[in-house]
Amino acid sequence: MTERILECVPNFSEGRDPEIIRRIADAMGAVDGAVVLHVDPGKATNRTVVTVAGAPEAVVESAFRGIAEAAALIDMRKHSGEHPRMGATDVCPLVPIAGITMEEAAELARGLAERVGRELGIAAYLYEAAQPDAARRSLSVIREGEYEALEQKLRLPRWKPDYGPATFNPKSGATVIGARDFLVAYNVNLNTTSTRRANAVAFDVREAGRPRREGHALTGKVLTDDTGAPLALPGTLKAVKAIGWFIDEYGVAQVSMNLTDLGVTPVHVAFDEVERAARERGMRVTGSELVGLVPLKALLDAGRHYLRKQHRSLGVAERELIHIAVRTLGLGELGPFVPEERIIEYRLRDPATRRLVQMTLEGFVEETASESPAPGGGSVSAAVGAMGAALAAMVANLSSHKRGWDERWEEFSVWAERGQAIQAELLRLVDADTRAFDKVLAAMQLPKDSDEQKVSRRAAIDAATVEAINVPWAVMQRAMEIFDIAEALAESGLQASVSDAGVAACCARTAVRGAWLNVRINAATLKDKSLVSQVLADGAKLAAEADLRESELLAAVDGKL
Repeated sequence: MTERILECVPNFSEGRDPEIIRRIADAMGAVDGAVVLHVDPGKATNRTVVTVAGAPEAVVESAFRGIAEAAALIDMRKHSGEHPRMGATDVCPLVPIAGITMEEAAELARGLAERVGRELGIAAYLYEAAQPDAARRSLSVIREGEYEALEQKLRLPRWKPDYGPATFNPKSGATVIGARDFLVAYNVNLNTTSTRRANAVAFDVREAGRPRREGHALTGKVLTDDTGAPLALPGTLKAVKAIGWFIDEYGVAQVSMNLTDLGVTPVHVAFDEVERAARERGMRVTGSELVGLVPLKALLDAGRHYLRKQHRSLGVAERELIHIAVRTLGLGELGPFVPEERIIEYRLRDPATRRLVQMTLEGFVEETASESPAPGGGSVSAAVGAMGAALAAMVANLSSHKRGWDERWEEFSVWAERGQAIQAELLRLVDADTRAFDKVLAAMQLPKDSDEQKVSRRAAIDAATVEAINVPWAVMQRAMEIFDIAEALAESGLQASVSDAGVAACCARTAVRGAWLNVRINAATLKDKSLVSQVLADGAKLAAEADLRESELLAAVDGKL
């Protein structure tokens, strides 16, 4: 199950007063489930960009508190700065990172804008994906005239705010709230010091391209259309803005890009295209740098892309995919690239959710053997299942490297990727089982002095128990998928590893049977069995099926040994 992560990057019209900036950031960071990742003030622009991410509902609450604090502390009548702006909170985009769609983010943005208008009395405009009116989707169009023109603008019917009063709020101005794709600032390093040559490559690749010219591509007369507007020769990459510049600190020229839609042009596609364009102009790419934070998916996709080009299995560990991406893109050329500091999901990771799986094997075994009831059979079942999935992925990866089977690498890669996905989910469930048990214990400690408290306590226990049942039930379902991989590889994979496919099946059956015992013992404490009736009905069938599939696969393995 993918964790749901939303990012918010509000821009506040204050970049010079550290106390105001601190109070806004503190207000945003006070929400459980939302983490302030970065605060970037600018004195010349008199503007601060705060980056917060986490659970979607928590991030929206954090954004509202930041907007409310900015409205209380910032007076737009006294504001000046180089950056365009129209309010104390000038713009507030919501950005889906993982487990949440753009439409869901847009709906959250609309809800936030409605609340800002209703509770704070601030005119709120929607933009990008949250704005249904195409004519008002662009931020620059909405912000035209800035704060100084806002009072007159609000009098025009066509500029009625989407939410909030259509009256001028001189202190706070107006706010633009929306949903957009993640924007990646990405620079590719060239083996030249020439800004002009770096610009040439930037014009080759950026979507806007370069002006069409008569004759010489650089010095010829710019061609225009019937209205006198210059004609453009488009670049090769969509959703990319780019320019060339020289970085004196490093002594290199770069193609500096904004990748505005990673679904259209991912990081690795931009890198490869700049590399091609630079090579055609007699230059080499020596590395690249990511500015700020990046979603995990961007690097995993890059790692898979470069493995695919090598005809290697994509079903390898997450850390290996990241390593391949970092090395191939040259992300460490200008300074160390530390995934734990630069990947959004890693920055948000709560160590408590991975306490057991981060232990050494010896530590996990000793923790299990301690006097504490958790981790117990549920966590161990998930761990055994993860080992089985890992073995299945191993056999697939080894099969993809067998001499003479080069044309089958994709077939085995698919199995290895599936094994890695099952392994990752079962590892997550190792800790999830212990956390679910802890919730049951916490519910049992609730007071029960009055009838009302007894009812409340019983409801809390039942809710926690249902979660403690759902976790091992998820273990059963995912562990059953291991049989598909093990059976396929025992039949047509590397025969030298057929015993490993058999062990994978043994692990799968143990995980299913062990998790089923946990489902049953937890269900026994529920008074209302209807809460898990379907799980109890299906669980026995799943356990019996695991027995049968293990038996059949081991018989097949025995026949090959």
